[in-house]
Amino acid sequence: MAIMDFLNRQFIDVIEWVDDSRDTLSFRFPDDDKQIKNEAQLIVRESQVAQFVYVGQFADTLGPGKHTLKTENIPILGDLLGWKYKFQTPFKADVYYVTTRVFAGNKWGTANPVMMRDADFGVVRMRAFGTYDFKIVDPVLFLKEVAGTDHQFRLDEFTDVMRSRIVSVFSETLAAAKVPALDVATRYGELGAALLEPLNAAMRSKYGLEMTSFVVENVSVPPELEQAIDKRGAMTAIGNLNDYVKYNMGNALAEGKAGTAGIGAELAAGLAMGQSMMQGGGMGAAAAPSMPGFVPGAAPAATAAPVPELLTPEQVAQALSVSVADVLQELEAGNLKGRKIGSQWRIGRPALDTFMQG
Repeated sequence: MAIMDFLNRQFIDVIEWVDDSRDTLSFRFPDDDKQIKNEAQLIVRESQVAQFVYVGQFADTLGPGKHTLKTENIPILGDLLGWKYKFQTPFKADVYYVTTRVFAGNKWGTANPVMMRDADFGVVRMRAFGTYDFKIVDPVLFLKEVAGTDHQFRLDEFTDVMRSRIVSVFSETLAAAKVPALDVATRYGELGAALLEPLNAAMRSKYGLEMTSFVVENVSVPPELEQAIDKRGAMTAIGNLNDYVKYNMGNALAEGKAGTAGIGAELAAGLAMGQSMMQGGGMGAAAAPSMPGFVPGAAPAATAAPVPELLTPEQVAQALSVSVADVLQELEAGNLKGRKIGSQWRIGRPALDTFMQG
């Protein structure tokens, strides 16, 4: 009896693992240097798979259920052990349990800026972070590339090992997708879903993992790019820039702020005034009765060059056949309406017309 007890203690007849940690990805069954008994029972629970490894070579993978270990259900291991014609003896092999459920709420982030080439802004430096859910879909590849021979590979170890790898895959996928930096920085709520399948293609082939969710919670870009994005958004909101300038500068002129609005305001206002005058007959028609030497019905001697919408004192003096000093005197007295920009006067055609008629 003592001999039988001794022999029983040298063999493993039941292999099972109950995960009470909730954060273990893989677990190597402790064999205490014992051999697995012929027709031993292997128990694999839901959300688990059992992976046999013999002398560094990956053998059979068994899913949930109760399995009797014999040649029929571990053929790869039988070949590695040299079993032929159903010859079965106690054997040694490592048994790894791999958890296949979804591990949710894991954080990822770029420790250093990610460089990407953008068609609009050139080379852009970005930082990003978010969360992801994942599960193991290829136990062999996962054990080979991620967990290794660790007897209990936990989630915190996985996070340390995979952080840089996930960021690397994210960077490669983002570059391959050629998503504009403007969309990355303003529409990251949609970015995670768009990148999920390309990310999974790389994660499955490299690490035996599948992401069930990948969320980009925030993307930060350099301040200069933020300013460029803000300006582009403002231009989109404005719409037609020409109409906006005319409207804005017209208001400034009406409020007497043209001097602070600058030459652009005067030019925009003058353009609008000129269009109005042209629709009403033009400056020449209104000014003709009071111009010296005007003969009604007479044809012009020559075609005059078009008069600018905004006039300098010199141009007004030439039009009125007076000296520049006389024009400046009328401007200072307020008889001729104009706007002084810095040290320079500008007179609109309607103001000159009103002065000539009055």
